[in-house]
Amino acid sequence: MDNRQLAEKIVKSVGGEENINSLVHCATRLRFKLDDRSKANKEELQNMEGVLTVVENGGQFQVVIGNHVPKVYAEVMKVAKISGETNKESASTEKVGAVSKAFEYISGTFSPLIPALAGAGMIKALLAILTLLHWIDVEGSTYAVLNAASGGVFFFLPIFVGITASLKLGANPYVGGAIGAGLLEPSFTKLLEHGTRSEFLNLPLILTNYSSTVFPLLIAVVVYALLEKWLRKVTPSVLQLFFPPMISLLIMVPLTALVFGPFAVYVSDGIMNGVSYLSSVSAILTGVIIAGAWPFLVIMGVHWGVVPIAISAFAKGGDVILPITAASTFAQMGVAFGVFLRARDKHLKSLTLGAILSGVLAGVTEPIIYGVIMRYRRLIPMMVIAGVVGGAIIAMFDVRLFTFAFNSVLTIPAYTPPVKYTIGVGVAFLVGTILSYLFGFEKKKAKEETSLEQTEQAVQAAAATTDKKMTVYSPIEGTLLSLSDVPDPVFSSGAMGKGVGIEPTIGRVVAPFDGTVTMIFPTSHAIGLTSEDGVEVLIHIGLDTVQLEGKHFTAHVKEGQAVKKGDVLVEFDIAAIKDAGYKLTTPVIVTNTANYLDVIADEPQEIVGGQPVLTVIS
Repeated sequence: MDNRQLAEKIVKSVGGEENINSLVHCATRLRFKLDDRSKANKEELQNMEGVLTVVENGGQFQVVIGNHVPKVYAEVMKVAKISGETNKESASTEKVGAVSKAFEYISGTFSPLIPALAGAGMIKALLAILTLLHWIDVEGSTYAVLNAASGGVFFFLPIFVGITASLKLGANPYVGGAIGAGLLEPSFTKLLEHGTRSEFLNLPLILTNYSSTVFPLLIAVVVYALLEKWLRKVTPSVLQLFFPPMISLLIMVPLTALVFGPFAVYVSDGIMNGVSYLSSVSAILTGVIIAGAWPFLVIMGVHWGVVPIAISAFAKGGDVILPITAASTFAQMGVAFGVFLRARDKHLKSLTLGAILSGVLAGVTEPIIYGVIMRYRRLIPMMVIAGVVGGAIIAMFDVRLFTFAFNSVLTIPAYTPPVKYTIGVGVAFLVGTILSYLFGFEKKKAKEETSLEQTEQAVQAAAATTDKKMTVYSPIEGTLLSLSDVPDPVFSSGAMGKGVGIEPTIGRVVAPFDGTVTMIFPTSHAIGLTSEDGVEVLIHIGLDTVQLEGKHFTAHVKEGQAVKKGDVLVEFDIAAIKDAGYKLTTPVIVTNTANYLDVIADEPQEIVGGQPVLTVIS
C-alpha cells in the first residue's frame, strides 16, 4: 500500500475530512484533533497495514505510523484538503481536562519544530566529533559557520515557539513570532549590561536572557491569542490590517517582559531545581523514576511535554532528564535485538530489524514499542528493568545535554561526558538484550503441542479443584469487559497486572473482599486494597479522571482502614464525570499478579456488585 492509499484509508477511518478539526505530526504520529471521536473507527485503524497503533490522549486522536510519518502526513493533508496555516473553528463539544489541554498545546507547539531541532542537534553532535578528533579549528570561520547552523534555532527559539504556538491556537503566527523577537532585540538585551533590574513606565522590570527559552512564549501566546480574538471582533474592518497587530505587540511585549517572562523563568528554574534536588538526594532513584516512567509517557503520547523543561536547562548548566530517558530508549533497542537473535520467524526478524535500525540511527523507538514490545507483552517488564538500570548509571554519572538530540547512536557525542553516557546506554542495551534472549518473548511450547483452548481448559480445571485460590468480587455494578478492551494502553497491555474492566452503571465502589485499604489517592479516583490472603487490587475509577482533582468523587474510607466485602469505599457522580468529558471505564487490576500462578477473568457480561469477576490461583 502506497502513502496515498494509506492516507485515504486513514481519513475515512477517522470519520472523513469533515470530522478533522486539525492535524499535526511528530516524529512517528499523526496527531488528529477530531470534532467527534466517536465517528472514528479505532479498531479498523489498528488493524490497518501501515499503522502501528492508535492512542487517544491529551485531547488528540494519535495514529502511530513510524519513521515515514511526514510522507503520510503530506498525503493526508492533500486527501482531507486541510490548510497548513490555520485550524478550522472547532464544532466539537467534547470537554478536555486542563492537563490534557496543556499537553496538547505543548505537543502541537513543538511537533512542527522537531525536524529543525533534530537537524541542528545532529550538526552539534558532528561538531563535537570533529573537535574531539582535532579536524576543525574551534577558533576558525568554518567552525563559526557550522556552530551558527547548529545553534541558531536554539538561540532564536522564542521566535519559533511564538510562531508555532500561535498557529496551534489559531492566532496570527507572525505576530506571535514578533513577540518572541522583541525579547531578543539588541536594544532590549543591552539593558542587561547595567544589571538585572530596570523599569518600564516606573514599573519594576526584572531582566534576564531570553535566548533559548520556551516557557515565556508558551504563556504569552495563550494571552495573545485571546487578546487578538477580541481585538478582531471590536476593530472596524478598515483598521484590521494594522490595528490588532499593533495593539497586540504594544501590550504583549512589555507584558511578557514585566510578568510572563520572569514568572516562566522562575517556574522552569523551580522544576530544574527540583530535579537537581532529587538528584542530590539520590541520583540512582532519579534515574530509576525517569527511565522507568519514560516508555509509558511515550505510549500515552505525552512525552513531548518534557521537552520545554529540557530545553530551558540547556543554557543553565545542561539538562539531565533527556540523557536519562536515553537509557529507556536503548533498553527498548536491546529488548528488540534480543528478540531478533531468538526469533525463528523470518517476518518477525525482518520487522524487528527494521525497528532496531529506526532506534539506532534516528532514536525513534515507537516501531519497537508498538510493533514488538506491545505485541509480546511479557517484554514490558524486561524493557523497564533494563531502562532503570541504565538510567541509574547515567544519573549517577551526572551526564548532561546542552542541545536537542534524539537518543540514537549517532548523537552520542552530543552528551557530556560521552564516555560515561555510552556506558549507561550500553548497559541498558545489553541488559535488555540478555533478558529478552534468555527469557523469550512468548511462552515455550510443551513437548506435546497443546492448543490455546486446551491450555485455558486446563487452567480452569485447576482453578476448580485447587484449594489455593482466592476470589475477587465485583466492586462496581455495570458491564464487565476484557482488560484488553480498556481504552488505555497502560492498563490494557497488562503492564500493571492482570484484571478486568468495568463500565459502571451505578456510581458506587464496594470492597471486593475482606482486607485493608492500602492506598487511596487524594483525588479519590483510585483506591488500592490488600486482601487477608495478600492479593493486592487496584480500582481505578475512569480514565484520566485524576484531572478532575477530586470533583464528583466522595471517599468513605481512609488509608489503613480494615474493610469487609461489600463495604462502600467511594461514591462518584457518573453523569457529572461524563459531562466533564471523561470515560468511566474502570480497570480492576491484581497488581501483584507475578506472585501467583495465574489470574483468571470472568467472561464479559452484565454484573452486579459482589459477583465474582477474578480468580487468583496460587
